[in-house]
Amino acid sequence: MKESVLVYRGAEIARYGFGDPHPFGIDRHDVFHAELAQAGLDERIDYRSPRSASVDELTLFHTPEHIDRVSQKSAEGRGWLDEGDTPAVAGIFEAASSVVGTTLAAVDAIMAGEASRAFSPIAGLHHAGRGHAAGFCVFNDCGVVAEYLRSRYGLTRIAYVDIDAHHGDGMFYAFEEDPGLLFADIHEDGRHLYPGTGAATETGKGAATGTKLNVPLPPGADDQDFRSAWAQVVDYLEAGRPEFIIFQCGADSLEGDPITHLAFSEEAHAEAAAALCRIANRHADGRILGTGGGGYNRQNLARAWTRVVQSFAEAEDAGS
Repeated sequence: MKESVLVYRGAEIARYGFGDPHPFGIDRHDVFHAELAQAGLDERIDYRSPRSASVDELTLFHTPEHIDRVSQKSAEGRGWLDEGDTPAVAGIFEAASSVVGTTLAAVDAIMAGEASRAFSPIAGLHHAGRGHAAGFCVFNDCGVVAEYLRSRYGLTRIAYVDIDAHHGDGMFYAFEEDPGLLFADIHEDGRHLYPGTGAATETGKGAATGTKLNVPLPPGADDQDFRSAWAQVVDYLEAGRPEFIIFQCGADSLEGDPITHLAFSEEAHAEAAAALCRIANRHADGRILGTGGGGYNRQNLARAWTRVVQSFAEAEDAGS
């Protein structure tokens, strides 16, 4: 297996955003790539181009009605896709389809043995549910990836790990009764922040009762608090022995984000990425896909995502 990390870049995913003054602007892609270019990692990175997801691929997770509505509203270029967070800007269907397709391209490359680790910055749209958009998220690429890994590759133990400040509600509730999807999420307490979910008592339902891990943290929680919470995630993943790890590494959990209240540094993201690589090496043939997620302080997201890629590049071949 190659030692390089796959990193995705291109106008197709860069255009996913909602224009000024919306916090999710189309500049996020280029800000990250400018920082990454200064990190001296070029010899360890294999840059790849985006691709678009087909409607059949989108329907692995999303309802046909939701896909049709996004397509129609995208063509109209006005109104909202949800209750007021996610504008129906012209072309958003194509941009969102490229976000999903690019994460699927990364999965295919990893599963083909071209690399064990990949990162896509404009991805990790974890609020979209099976039948609706939400919280700046039109389609849920992580949800599609989970279903794709099952249907195409036959995997049965897929881990979704989320350190975005916002709870990954679109993923949690879509798989709340599914014991085969390992779910671990460290986030700002929902009593203080959108979407208001992710209490520690939310551990799954039905056959999946007790199989999900939510770790809410109070506003102002710092790296020390993160490390204490992260120890729970490590124990949970080691017990679950995932065959593939999806890592949603939203940078809005860093101190200084304009719409959240946590106080991590980029060290939290670097340490989490390194630990997940070790776990992936032990249980998943090294297979891990990083997705950028949220982050609205541009300097923060550039630094945090670059540290994730750096940790991926530095990961040992055989973890211990």
